[in-house]
Amino acid sequence: MDFSWTEEQESLRQELIRFARERLNRDLLERDAQGSFSRNLWVECAKVGVQGLPIPEEYGGQGADALTTVVALEALGYGCRDNGLLFSLNAHMWSGAMPIARFGTEEQKRRYLPGLCDGTLIGVQGMTEPGSGSDAFSLKTTAEIRGDSVVLNGSKTFITNAPVADLFVIFASTRPSAGPLGISAFIVEAGTSGLEISPPMSKMGLRTSPTGELYFDNCVIPAENLLGRPGNGMAIFNHSIDWERGCILATAVGAMQRQLEQVIAYAKDRQQFGQPIAAFQAVSHRIAEMEVRLQASRMLLYKAAWAKDREGGNTTPLESAEAKLFISEAWVQSSLDAIQIFGGTGYMTESEVERDLRDAIASRIYSGTSEIQRNIIAKSLGL
Repeated sequence: MDFSWTEEQESLRQELIRFARERLNRDLLERDAQGSFSRNLWVECAKVGVQGLPIPEEYGGQGADALTTVVALEALGYGCRDNGLLFSLNAHMWSGAMPIARFGTEEQKRRYLPGLCDGTLIGVQGMTEPGSGSDAFSLKTTAEIRGDSVVLNGSKTFITNAPVADLFVIFASTRPSAGPLGISAFIVEAGTSGLEISPPMSKMGLRTSPTGELYFDNCVIPAENLLGRPGNGMAIFNHSIDWERGCILATAVGAMQRQLEQVIAYAKDRQQFGQPIAAFQAVSHRIAEMEVRLQASRMLLYKAAWAKDREGGNTTPLESAEAKLFISEAWVQSSLDAIQIFGGTGYMTESEVERDLRDAIASRIYSGTSEIQRNIIAKSLGL
């Protein structure tokens, strides 16, 4: 495994760090307090190619391999302090655009992918329901195929981007008696009759990323909006969630690098008992642990991306689960350490230190909880 950056990757990394610092942190305290999503910043990200990173060039994307994509996302996480915006971008790419790029018909790809890459469209997936979270395939939403139409009934919850999305990849059962093998995927456009989208839900963190609920009441869509084959929903979901788990926390790795640098600078500057607090072993050891977690996170992230490239984009359950589990837990702990070192200052909203913790905690839940990742790892080990 060779994780050294090419000249092109390093150039992309530096370009995105500069872009993120200059353009993506404006009014962040206010936007976080108000739970406000910025469509303008979304479009700016699209102009530099972020949303199209893993999408083939023929459909408006960058055609980047997995390793280049996570290097780019890590750079964004380092330069951009708006974890909510970055979370929305990740959800859009992995759960909205990638399923269409991999399983869509040629007509579906040409109709939707260019807009999903250039910022015109915001996409996301609708899987989670009030009664099916970790047990994802026990969903109750149904899709009845009636000739050239499909009628959807049911609901989805905790859907990232829902209040601002233009396009949804919805999973529903076309044969309830078949269980997981009866689930299919459909492309549903916002504004379709019978689809109701809730206002944004109030959250602890990731507040600049809107989350909502979807309600389908005899929602009629064209049968041509079927994504993949009937009953292929489980395979489509497993493919997209595997990409998501392996790549979604690349931005968190960048955030952890930023955290570490902030903490080191503060610990060298802050004086207590006549010396910098960095001179106290209780502080320096905490910082050393942050460094180890960062480097281990980066290696697991790169290994997951390397495995994806080696397997031609197919699922890599072990590598993706290991990256998701370790990085999410590391991000939470390093955020706690950062607050502890900053002390009372770190607890204040204005310091922008506490926000990382609020944003990090959700990473142990979304895209499969830490407990689910441990189950996947154990199963991969034959347990």
